[in-house]
Amino acid sequence: MNKEEISNWFKSLQDEICICLEGLDGSAKFQEDIWERIGGGGGRTRIIQGKNIEKGGVNFSAVHGLLSDNMSKSLDLPSNDFYATGVSIVLHPSNPHVPIIHMNVRYFEAGAGIWWFGGGIDVTPHYVIEDDAKFFHNHIKTVCDAHDYTYYSEHKKWADDYFFIKHRNETRGIGGIFFDKLNQKSKIACFEYVKGVGKAFNDIYTHLYNSNISKSFSEGEKEWQLIRRGRYVEFNLVWDRGTKFGLETDGRTESILMSLPKDAKWFYNHHPDPASEEGKTQSLLKKGIEWIEG
Repeated sequence: MNKEEISNWFKSLQDEICICLEGLDGSAKFQEDIWERIGGGGGRTRIIQGKNIEKGGVNFSAVHGLLSDNMSKSLDLPSNDFYATGVSIVLHPSNPHVPIIHMNVRYFEAGAGIWWFGGGIDVTPHYVIEDDAKFFHNHIKTVCDAHDYTYYSEHKKWADDYFFIKHRNETRGIGGIFFDKLNQKSKIACFEYVKGVGKAFNDIYTHLYNSNISKSFSEGEKEWQLIRRGRYVEFNLVWDRGTKFGLETDGRTESILMSLPKDAKWFYNHHPDPASEEGKTQSLLKKGIEWIEG
């Protein structure tokens, strides 16, 4: 199994997910931009801006070239040729009862014999719905358990720690799984796990979307959604390593920043009423919540 085979599978995953999302939104098609990176490689950026998915991106990339000194230091690697490929997804729905979802699955290699997989999937509700949170975590645990019974607990903790807005002392959402530099098993075994995560996306998002898209919402709930989007922006611009990697390796800026929502808000020193639904959600934005019973 070589890097081209891995890239081709990621391309097929992008196609499958785009077909699913167009069916769910029902009002729009993806706009595709084919781009090339000056240093080597390129990708397919696909953006949907519909009635129900206000802004969503499903991006594929396969880039290569020479690691910069900064990237060599951050990855603890010698300056060397690299190859990185994967699919990245962020969806911002119009209805505040439908959560933001993010998934990334990727492969990286540098020089002779250095390779790893990374990725994960996490959910950022504007309003935390406990049944949805339990569904999501149970579903992703099933995926993890099919490959290694240690993956869910390890990768859930990694997600809690990674998707944490340090300057706000709150998690970005209800977490999920996150992993990086996965190479402790054979390349085939690691890739099968990544495939399992990627294939789970359509079932997970279809359930979360269909469970909530028909719910009515108030102007106040819409405003809370915009505030929560603002926190999402803060994480992605300040802490997200994928954003930093893309910019450091001269990736396509529009593709890298597709994760940002169409609209967001920031109010000075905003704190929701603890007894409100917004306050309840705020209280659940913390590490270590066990959504799976038993």
